[in-house]
Amino acid sequence: MKILLIIGAINAFLSVALGAFGAHALEGRVEAKYLATWNTAVQYQMFHATAILITGVLIGTLPASGLFGTAGWLFVGGIIFFSGSLYVLSLTGISVLGAITPIGGLLFLGGWVCLIIAFAKVL
Repeated sequence: MKILLIIGAINAFLSVALGAFGAHALEGRVEAKYLATWNTAVQYQMFHATAILITGVLIGTLPASGLFGTAGWLFVGGIIFFSGSLYVLSLTGISVLGAITPIGGLLFLGGWVCLIIAFAKVL
């Protein structure tokens, strides 16, 4: 699916840009724990940007494309909730945002479960 490939590439780009921003602009401006939180957000965004790209390719090459598409969209939602909440938490220190982060984690897990099922069906 073309849109997932574009979204995956955009998220990979943003992950690199936000990682550089964290390393250069945030160091010394936010507490060390928030810089570590920022780095976690960057890592998970890149891992799942790559997963989105893979699902986009698999949709066009293997059966069970519905599950691959669902996985891709769950990864997108996971990035928004997981990484997004951690970015905002790192910049604002609003700890209640930590309650949103697990929603993103569950979306990531759902995406991986969809991939497991899809692969079990087609391989």
